[in-house]
Amino acid sequence: MELTVIDLIKQTGVVAKAVLLILLFFSILSWAVIFYKWKLFKNMKKENQKFFEAFLNSNGAKELFAIAKRFELSPLASLYRGVFSEAYGKNPSNIEAITKKYSSDEINKVESYLGFLATTGSTTPFIGLFGTVWGIMDAFRHIGLKGSASIATVAPGIAEALVTTAAGLFAAIPAVIAYNYFTSQANKIINEVNDFSETLLKYPWQD
Repeated sequence: MELTVIDLIKQTGVVAKAVLLILLFFSILSWAVIFYKWKLFKNMKKENQKFFEAFLNSNGAKELFAIAKRFELSPLASLYRGVFSEAYGKNPSNIEAITKKYSSDEINKVESYLGFLATTGSTTPFIGLFGTVWGIMDAFRHIGLKGSASIATVAPGIAEALVTTAAGLFAAIPAVIAYNYFTSQANKIINEVNDFSETLLKYPWQD
């Protein structure tokens, strides 16, 4: 009789089912992060471009501040709003510290949730491996108890080994691919933030 994935899951024990639930939790959350960061980075890049064009064509700091309010997802606009709130009309001597503070905030926002993808990619294969080892141990235990190595005896343990291994990889592979891709995208945005920070150090904070 041909076994389906559902049949294999049904044959697993309590430990394997607990492992599968943990892996399912990681997989669902990682896919949620993937879709969220994909949409966020797309909008960030689009708004960054529009805001920087407005920056180049603006007629003064105050006018640009009003424009920056329209771009809620742009790290550049958010950085500008933060620095403007403390620097406009004051021309402070500590403008470098102010800019560094707000640029660090924006970089942290850009990098948010990437650590979870890295954690998922690095830990879920080992969680799956734990289920695999447990399944093999269970298979040998049944052989010892029944004195037989028939398929009926070892099937539950083999099912645990196969299913948890596959589930661990299923959770890990998309997370690793997404982490590498989003890290590359994040670095590009971070470079834009750093470059814009340097520009703001020389910006005339008085109209």
